[in-house]
Amino acid sequence: MALNREQAWALLTQYNKDQFHLRHGITVEHVMGWFAQELGYGDEKEFWSLVGLLHDLDFEMWPEEHCIKSQELMRQAGVEERLIRATACHAWGMHVDLKPEHEMEKVLFATDELTGLIGAAALMRPSKSVSDMELKSLKKKFKDKKFAAGCSRDVIAQGAELLGWDLDKLLEQTLKAMQDEEAAIEAAVAAL
Repeated sequence: MALNREQAWALLTQYNKDQFHLRHGITVEHVMGWFAQELGYGDEKEFWSLVGLLHDLDFEMWPEEHCIKSQELMRQAGVEERLIRATACHAWGMHVDLKPEHEMEKVLFATDELTGLIGAAALMRPSKSVSDMELKSLKKKFKDKKFAAGCSRDVIAQGAELLGWDLDKLLEQTLKAMQDEEAAIEAAVAAL
């Protein structure tokens, strides 16, 4: 079954209650939609967005079975296999053996950790916003391994490589996505 946004949100909130996890899902949803538009997949924007929204479906309750349990939960809910695979392969090399193949899967793999790093960097700014963040300050935060230590630099770099992009392009594009989508993300989070 092809989910709509409302059904996807109901599924997400069935297993996720923590504000941090819901915000992350919303952020990645908007970033994925932005990339769909930017990379010429505008007709699939809704699908890319749903993949972003649901990518961590199981993480709050089953972190040790991340992207394993989510496949089971989605199948029980009747979610289409294409969406199940797309969300699961962002844990490639960590919890699952599904390698990101489609450009959308590679974008999710590359940007998931990076959105967390950018979000953490924004909170350190006087504005608490990405709107005035520059690539050079993001690169500084990226190089500081102690900053947002939970965001894997190796996965981000591997994601850039999968996409055939240099790291700067990935950082710059993801920052731009978060800047362009910031108002929509904040509005969605405020409605929680």
